[in-house]
Parts: sequence; structure tokens; C-alpha cells
Amino acid sequence: MMPVQQGGRGSLVEPVRFAVAVDVMPKEGISDPQGQTIERALPSLGFDDVSDVRVGKRIELVVEAPDPETAEAIVRAACVRFLANPVIEDFHVSLRAEVRPALAQGPGPA
Repeated sequence: MMPVQQGGRGSLVEPVRFAVAVDVMPKEGISDPQGQTIERALPSLGFDDVSDVRVGKRIELVVEAPDPETAEAIVRAACVRFLANPVIEDFHVSLRAEVRPALAQGPGPA
């Protein structure tokens, strides 16, 4: 990890690794054939009280950034450009945790 300059103040800030989750769902009013198929199948499996099934996707990733706001901005930009289709999908970004590097382990038993 290379230090990055923070805000032109001349101080270097070590980037932090953030665990991020992105939930992508079809927008309200957009057809969801997978959700409809699941909803039709559930009663035959004994789940009569389930309705309004919608199917989306979850993307988990790690981002290096100087702070949580920058990490979220990076992921939002990735969602708009690649991870989601903003025309038909909504997305929600959640910073889950700061990821600590694993401690270096020496060689195992000989």
C-alpha cells in the first residue's frame, strides 16, 4: 500500500482497506422474471404466505481508500459505470468494516 497525499496539506495518509457490500435490485415497476418464477413456485412447497418476491444480486469487494467517504464514492462510481444498470436497477452501498491486514505468519513446523 502506497501512502497518498491528503487534501494538498502535504501530509501523507496510509490508505485503509474497506469491506464493501453492494446490493443491486430491479427498480420498482421493472419486470422481475426470476422473482415471479420463485413466487409462483413457493405455494407448491408450502409457502402460501409469501408474496412480492424480487431477486437481485449482492457484490462484496474490498476497496483501498484514505477514508470511508472516498471508499463509498469509488464503489458508487463503479456501480454507475459497471456493477449495476442504473436504467433498470437500484443499488445500495454498505461499508461493512475496515479490513485489517492478516498478521504475517512464519514458516510452519518443519
